[in-house]
Amino acid sequence: WLLILDNADDPHFLPEAGSAGWGRQGTSVDGEPRQPLSAYLPQSQHGSILVTSRSKAVALNLVEEKDIIAVQPMAPSDALVLFKKKLGSLGEDDNLTELAEALDFMPLAIAQAAAYIAQRAPRYSVQRYLEDFRQSDRKRTSLLNYEGGQLRRDWEAQNSIIITWQISFEHIRQSRPSAADLLSLMSFFDRQGIPEVLLRKRAGSGDSDDGSPEERDEHNGRDEEKDNDDNVSDDDNASECSKDDGFEDDVQVLRNYSFVSVDANQTFEMHALVQLATRTWLKANGQLEGWKQCYIKNLSAEFPTGEYENWTYCQALFPHAKSAATQQPSGDGSLREWASLLHNAAWYALEKGSISEAINLSEMAMEVRTKILGQEHEETLNSMDMAGMAYRLGGRWKDAEELHLRAIEISKRVLGEEHSTTLTSVNNLASTYMSQGRWIEAEQLEVQVIETVKRVLGEEHPDTLTSMGNLASTYRSQGRWIEAEELQVQEIEITKRVLGEEHPDTLASVHNLAITYNRQGCWKEAEQLQVQVMETRKRVLGDEHPDTLTSMGNLASTYWNQGRWKEAEQLEVQVMEIFKRVLGDEHPDTLTSVNNLASTYSNQGRWKEAEQLGVQVIEIKKRVLGEEHPNTLISMGNLASTYRSQGRWIEAEELQVQEIEITKRVLGEEHPDTLTSMNNLALTYWNQGRWKEAEQLEVQVMETMKRVLGEEHPDTLTSMANLACTWKSQGRKAEAIDLMGQCLQLRTQILGATHPDTLDSSTFLAQWQVPEPKITSSAAGDLTVDNREPSGLDETSHHTGSSERRWKGTLASWKHKFRSRQG
Repeated sequence: WLLILDNADDPHFLPEAGSAGWGRQGTSVDGEPRQPLSAYLPQSQHGSILVTSRSKAVALNLVEEKDIIAVQPMAPSDALVLFKKKLGSLGEDDNLTELAEALDFMPLAIAQAAAYIAQRAPRYSVQRYLEDFRQSDRKRTSLLNYEGGQLRRDWEAQNSIIITWQISFEHIRQSRPSAADLLSLMSFFDRQGIPEVLLRKRAGSGDSDDGSPEERDEHNGRDEEKDNDDNVSDDDNASECSKDDGFEDDVQVLRNYSFVSVDANQTFEMHALVQLATRTWLKANGQLEGWKQCYIKNLSAEFPTGEYENWTYCQALFPHAKSAATQQPSGDGSLREWASLLHNAAWYALEKGSISEAINLSEMAMEVRTKILGQEHEETLNSMDMAGMAYRLGGRWKDAEELHLRAIEISKRVLGEEHSTTLTSVNNLASTYMSQGRWIEAEQLEVQVIETVKRVLGEEHPDTLTSMGNLASTYRSQGRWIEAEELQVQEIEITKRVLGEEHPDTLASVHNLAITYNRQGCWKEAEQLQVQVMETRKRVLGDEHPDTLTSMGNLASTYWNQGRWKEAEQLEVQVMEIFKRVLGDEHPDTLTSVNNLASTYSNQGRWKEAEQLGVQVIEIKKRVLGEEHPNTLISMGNLASTYRSQGRWIEAEELQVQEIEITKRVLGEEHPDTLTSMNNLALTYWNQGRWKEAEQLEVQVMETMKRVLGEEHPDTLTSMANLACTWKSQGRKAEAIDLMGQCLQLRTQILGATHPDTLDSSTFLAQWQVPEPKITSSAAGDLTVDNREPSGLDETSHHTGSSERRWKGTLASWKHKFRSRQG
């Protein structure tokens, strides 16, 4: 014989005497002593008893630990078999696996969903159920409350998985209220990786369910203020031990019911459907908002700023912050904590290159702070700057500009022109102008900031030095390398004296000077500084710090400029692999490293490998950044350059025309990236011998660059050299020599006589002046495309003086400017 006791979840049902037919005070109606129901379970060698229960505590009252058979979660393959069996012909659906996963592979939930779908077919489908299930908690609860009948199921049993779990929840709430409190709090987190520290401060006190979450939090807060070990009594120590024991007992209760589990990292996990069932119960009993606010309070207090040293902790908490973003609380106090949490989460997302998440989180924080604190509050202004930076890095420069302008106008009026928050907004606006190629406007703002900071903070204050570095970077972008170098040398001397030779800011300044040397073609000087910075950063910051990797990438670029392909490749592979491990495959810095490796492959004639990497980068950027993001467009141009290197003119031309059309619309016809794209299309025409079309584009590019960048900008001079080469190819020798002569004179004056570009112009001019010169296909040296994306172009970004953000500039990890190809 076989006796089955199903759903024996009540811990008191079997071990204690039943109530029906029994008298009081432990006796039956006929005076006999009462016995527990478990005493009536037959003991026999000829039969077996199978007891099913959600509670391990119940099981241990009946059998030894070794006799307990744990029913593990259903395997995905088994869940699919069950789903298809329940759905019949409706089970042949591509979305079935996804829906089974959304239901946590739970048999009752699968059977319930199958019954719901089958009853409404053919006007309802698996895909429709999945779409409805993902809409909201309210819709999910509605679907999972469905009480469709199931054959061969106990007539007394509930068919709704929500109600089934809530019955167990009621058992816990009656027997141990503090465990029910813990489950209530845990129901708001992401289902995985819930750290213990976020659960210690909760409404439950261990053995009482009196009071609201807020009242108990205040009580806990008063207890935590007693942090002086000298004044802690034995009673206090005993109380702390009792709290620890109480917490562990609560966890054990929830584990016994299989509501929670502990993973390898000693953090907690829950089924998403268990969380939903718990929140549904809380809502029905008027406790949802209180527990949500407790969750927000705990998470907001723990989530740190997004600086590099906090990344490990931020990474662990970030899924919970994203969950919090979907659960806006009520009440100004809780909303303020919620906004602070989202602000720091946006900061971390921005550092890690998750631009779309950074935009969403920063926008929510900004909207809430505007609503509850007003536009003029400093926290609101900080959120405006955060959102503005996210817009800029997302390529939404117009939105960034408008937001920074508004923040500046408010800051000046409320805080004053010399307040750190005001200067932060001004610097961030200058960064936006830089992204737009509006270097004159950027320079004006940066000069204004330097003058103010010098007057208010002094010439040797770190923020003053940062501002000097920013202005030097702007000079460098304008091709004013001598002025950039002078300012950087001055900055380095002061920084070394004030902060020390190994301070991160000092290393950043030296690093930026190396970039200026690189632009001037002083590669040996650049290499010496870069090796020095790289070695120091490895020792001070560690091998995998983003700044260390930036130094390695820039040293590889210097090797690349010298034609030392193998050395460049070795460094670039190493940088790419570490970036992938530390930042992820889709981080902008990782994509930059992949692009640079592709460029090195291309220069070694390994075009297939270069093409594969180029296509990979474009696909990721389109998905992560969008098809019209400036960085995506640059990658399109780089892939076109790889096609051109292989002589695939038609494919190169098609991609470049597409790039130019989007760039004109997104960035404007006079943006430096647009002009670069036009110049590169002219190169493709030139390679095909289509001189007239090449000339038309090159004349347009040169005239625009003269007007926008200035006649002495290095890019303007490059366009002059390219046009001269085109005229020479057309047989217009006199015009070509005259234009190249002008170019040589200006390059000598601006770049110096030993700069590689100056030497190229001198070589070409000398060749052309010889009667009947022999021009090979490689004669147009200025037409070689540099499709590098220098890692870490500008490390000294714009400082922020706000109390919430202590990074210098537009974010420490966003030092890499995606540089266009220069022909």
